[in-house]
Formats: sequence, structure tokens, C-alpha cells
Amino acid sequence: MSMGGRVLVCDDDAAIRTVVREALRRAGHQVETASSASDLRRAIRNFRPQVLLTDVILPDGNGLDLVPELLTQNPHMPIIVLSAQNTFTTAMRATEQGAFDYLPKPFDLAELVQAVDDALARGVATDVEDDARAGEDLPLIGRSPPMQEVYRTVARVVSNDLTVLVLGESGTGKELVARAIHDFGPRRTAPFVAVNMAAIPRELIESELFGHERGAFTGAAQRTAGRFEQAQGGTLFLDEIGDMPMEAQTRLLRVLQSGEFSPVGGARAIRADVRIIAATHQELPRLIADGQFREDLYYRLNVVPVRLPPLRERGGDVGDLARHFLDRAAAVGLPRKQLDPGAIARLEQHSWPGNVRELENLMRRLAALTRDAVITPALIEQQLGIQSPQPPLPAPEGAGLDDLIEQHLARHFASYGSALPPDGLYDRVLAEIERPLLRQTLAAVRGNQLKAARLLGINRNTLRKKLTDLGVGPTVRRSE
Repeated sequence: MSMGGRVLVCDDDAAIRTVVREALRRAGHQVETASSASDLRRAIRNFRPQVLLTDVILPDGNGLDLVPELLTQNPHMPIIVLSAQNTFTTAMRATEQGAFDYLPKPFDLAELVQAVDDALARGVATDVEDDARAGEDLPLIGRSPPMQEVYRTVARVVSNDLTVLVLGESGTGKELVARAIHDFGPRRTAPFVAVNMAAIPRELIESELFGHERGAFTGAAQRTAGRFEQAQGGTLFLDEIGDMPMEAQTRLLRVLQSGEFSPVGGARAIRADVRIIAATHQELPRLIADGQFREDLYYRLNVVPVRLPPLRERGGDVGDLARHFLDRAAAVGLPRKQLDPGAIARLEQHSWPGNVRELENLMRRLAALTRDAVITPALIEQQLGIQSPQPPLPAPEGAGLDDLIEQHLARHFASYGSALPPDGLYDRVLAEIERPLLRQTLAAVRGNQLKAARLLGINRNTLRKKLTDLGVGPTVRRSE
């Protein structure tokens, strides 16, 4: 239920101001609008808003740059930043400057109204020190809707010590997320220690994590500090936590519960001053059901889950990532290369079973091995080891939709050769079918979302969310 507060909306787009104003008024708020930084300052003096919504790019200034000044003058006024610059840096800067929330454009109106209600309930803006690092390489790249959710979650957890569980297929960048949380948080000056649970022999895991005293076992000639002790004051990243043996899981659970650990063969307890970030490509609930992972440890680790999308679900991010990796290759001495538009289109067609890691390796290989300065689709085909795809066979006469889908799935399985597709095929296939269904429905009704929702038999808000999540179309149309 809305609290009915005074809300100021600042955006240079008149259509967006109108849509947002009417949505907030229907929710019971008093709303004033501004179209520039100077209008915003004047409205704050006269209207005295309880919540401010501001765009980043304004005709006479930058909305993010205004946030610290406005909070100094109005410390109890939550600020919600709206931006079409949907990058990790924008989300981080919004949080670091002290914004209460960050909503990427296009946004869902219901989500925006809820954010305003949450801001009114809080009654005070987040107080986060501005430590933005201008000119630094972006730790995460991509503007797709799935990555926006990742940015928003990361931005909200960097300033605290909550345990984070990063989920995603192999190669999606789970360690990059862990490092970003550490590097932008209050523990940034202390160690970041990463340990891959799948790479340690089972009999050595406890010693690796907690250390051991001299004489604790055969070959222990001296005391050795474990990863918990090495990470004191900083962050301990437990990668591939799903591969941790049950006995080590029990020991880790005790440490998380008590906040203390003892080296193997030692009696003294050491206080564990570390932030825990865990990651896995496995489905932990399935491991719990199979008796391979402790349910109580899962709930200890899954305080804030961050699910990284596979590269095939990130739409236009593939081109940005590919260019970034070519720039990085050139920075370490490899020849500088460029991608022609056809090459980017070919990259976007690939299923990327190895995700971002596979794309990075491909770009390095192309930079090192190809002679041409411009990378073409043919060069990509050659390096992927895939012949140009044959035109699809004509559908049998009278073939139904299920026959066509089965043909598509058969080709999909065949593209992996003797290997199998990554886990999670069911959800991926449904998403791939849902995207063209939404496109064709919107085309049939000439973009009218109300008609499209009726035709599909779903709620209009549900349709808007699906359009955003799948990157099919905007959730706020300027014609409204």
C-alpha cells in the first residue's frame, strides 16, 4: 500500500515525465516534475520532495554528479537514479554517490512505484562513501537486461559484509563478480584470496582452508597458515563450492556459525575476520536432494544469491565483450584487430557453451593467428572449427509446430558433436521459444502491448517484464 508522499521526477524526456508522473499519482503520491538540473534545484526549494527520481543525462548537468550535493542539503531525501547508460559503472556510481536505488531504462512502472514506496518507508538515503575510480577498466561488461539485475545486486552488497553465493555456468565470470564486490567494498585494501574447491585433493581441503600446526600429520614439518588466515580482514572466495566433500562442509559450517576456526592439529581458536563469497556452476538444491551437500550450509551461504546469465542469453553484449577482449589482446602486444558487422552477427549466433571464457579465448586466438586486420565471419567460422551452416531442410508437408521444434532441437544437440549441451537445457529452450513468440505477437498487433497481452492470455505487467527480461522490447514506450 502506497504511503502517499511528495515525489519529484526530473527527466529531460517529456513523455517519460508524463508516464512516471501519472503512475505515481495513481499510486497516491503528490508529484512535481523538472526537465533540467536548474529546474530540479528550484523544485526542491519550493516543493520540498520526500523522494527524488532523476535521470543521469540532463541538458545542463549530470544527475549522478548532483547526488552528493543534494544529499548534503537534504540528507533525509532518498534519491532514485534512472539511466539509459546501463553499465556496471553507472550502477556502482549511483550507489557510491549515495543514491537509494538505481533503475535502468527501460524500467517497469510497477517496479518504479515499489522503489518509491520503499524509499518513503526508509526515509533516509543510503550513506556510502564515493570511491569511484575514474579511468579504471570495467570489471563487468554488458548492458543487457539480465546483466542489469547483476549490477543492481552487486551495487547493493558491496558496502556490507553479507555472504554472497554466485551462481552460473562455467565461464560466465563468477570470480569477476567476487572481485568486483571485494574491490569496491570496505575490505578493498585487505587480501582477496581465491580457492578452487574442485582443484584440491579431498584429504588436503581442511589443511588448505584452516592451515595446520607442525607435526599435525606426516610431512607437516612446520606451521602453515590456511586460506582463512591468509584472507584475514579481506575476502575469501570459495569457488566450486559444490565440489566440497561432506566432511569439509561440516567444518566450514561450524566456522560460519561460530566465527572461529582452529588449524589442523591445533587447539587454539582463531577469530575469522573474512567476508565469504562462494560460487558454483552446479544446482545446489539437486545436490542437497542427492545427499551430496548440506542443506544448513546452503542456507548459510545463500544469503544474497547472484545468478549470472549465460552468454547466449545476453543479447547484444556479445559484440561489446568481443571488442573488449580484442582491445585487451592488443594491450599485451598482440596485433590490433577489428570486427566487421557480419562477424558480430556470426558471434551472436553461436551458442557459447563455454560462455565468456570461450569468447575471450576465441578473440585471443583470432588476434594471434589471423593476418587480416578486420575479422570476418569466415575467419570466425574457421577458428570455431565449424563449417558454414547448411540451409535448413524444408519442413515436411503438414508438419506441426512440435515437428519443427524437434528438428531445431536435433540440430542443437548435433552442434555439440559427441558432447552434451550445458545443464539447464529445459529453461534455455523455453526461453528461446518464448522470445520469437513475443516478437511475432508484437508484430501481429503492430506493437500494441495491450492487444499482445490479450492475445497471449497473460497480464500486461507480466508481458512488460518478459519483454525486459528477454530483451525483446522496451517496457515504457514514448508514444504513451
